[in-house]
Amino acid sequence: MRLNRYLAAAGVGSRRKCDELIATGRVKINGEVCANFSAQPGPRDHVKVDGKLVHIDQPLTIVLHKPPGFVCTKSDPHARDTIFDLLPPKLSRLFNIGRLDAQSEGLLVLTNDGKLAQRLTHPRYKIDKEYEVTLDRAWDSALTPKLLDGISLDGQRAQIARLHSLTPTRLRVVLRQGINRQIRRMFDVVGFKVKRLIRIRIGNLRLGDLSRGHWRKLNPREIKSLISVIPSEVEESLTVNQEKK
Repeated sequence: MRLNRYLAAAGVGSRRKCDELIATGRVKINGEVCANFSAQPGPRDHVKVDGKLVHIDQPLTIVLHKPPGFVCTKSDPHARDTIFDLLPPKLSRLFNIGRLDAQSEGLLVLTNDGKLAQRLTHPRYKIDKEYEVTLDRAWDSALTPKLLDGISLDGQRAQIARLHSLTPTRLRVVLRQGINRQIRRMFDVVGFKVKRLIRIRIGNLRLGDLSRGHWRKLNPREIKSLISVIPSEVEESLTVNQEKK
């Protein structure tokens, strides 16, 4: 792993910031200033930034049942509750893969594994994200084709991949996009208000009976299942790109 990626994975900052730290001689490996961007620290090397030892945490991925009223950020200028207020301090270096708006709830994945995050957010492939949607009144099924065909939002074609009714006011919706507040805005365009929105599935990973505000660690089998939805051609592209960096 190249030095800038190592520093970024250790939580020092963005790769651009890490490049600046390396270029200005603020990074040492085993007591020697290292300005070599191609350096690859090993597990026995001691890496310091401004005299402070840094290291990469063991890979950890968790799922969280985000309650409504919490924002997906580490800190909020408006002093709202954040998802990290629900986690112990030792998990503060995780970052969330994808977001849910403040009013929405449900399944969130958080990790310190940059490779896993890249796989799950790669622009060439969007995995299924399934939601339960409660509307302010009974759904008009004649409008379903309009949402499946797509609506223009922010200059993009916003589409719902699948939609079916559970009750007159409750629907199951599957997305493969990540446009800001997409579901709420699409239903608003056709004259409906979303009263409740809960994400229940990402790929093969389900929320299940995890209680609001609670979290749990994913086991290797679950992580493998989550990655398995990515086509092999995307995996190959990621591997090639990683080797070039």
